[in-house]
Amino acid sequence: MSARKKKPAGFVGRDPERTRLRILESALKEFAACGFAGARVGRIARRAKINKRMLYHYFEDKEGLFRAVLRHKISERRSSVEAQVSDLDPAACMSVWFKQNCLDTDWVRLLAWESLQTVSDKVVDEKERRRIASEAAVRIKKKQQAGSLRADVPAQFLQLARISLTMFPTALPQLTRVITGSSPHESKFQREYARFLETISAAFRP
Repeated sequence: MSARKKKPAGFVGRDPERTRLRILESALKEFAACGFAGARVGRIARRAKINKRMLYHYFEDKEGLFRAVLRHKISERRSSVEAQVSDLDPAACMSVWFKQNCLDTDWVRLLAWESLQTVSDKVVDEKERRRIASEAAVRIKKKQQAGSLRADVPAQFLQLARISLTMFPTALPQLTRVITGSSPHESKFQREYARFLETISAAFRP
């Protein structure tokens, strides 16, 4: 029997979708650790166990890869949270979003890096991200019209308040620790802060 041929470097088998997801997961880790400017395609390829040529086959360049990571994570987060909050009081959904951020710290770090490294008024894939934000505002307006959320404030401000309150502890963990004496990664803090969010969300009701 002849010896089995050694697979070439970058061999990805016959599951392109699985390979694509592996690249996206590796890229998220790299962008979260180093930001867009500091991220290196070579490190992403090594972590994904492929060669750079294969990575460029799936994504044209680093910006294309970053754009794909953003879209993948936004879609993933929306689907995972929407399933949990569909039957909840709209104002009580903040604790669910906070818990999701605690499980998704790479995403929070990526956004923090993006804020630090953005040198103009534009961000990667801004048109698509504005579209998604507008869709979220429309959903909030419908809840305002239905009487489940207060209608005397702009929907965009309610959206911004939700993101701010649910993301701050994991985005700035050092300030959270200095102010509260607890790390946002501690389960006790997460339980208590989730209860706090449920309490103050009463202000969002009519």
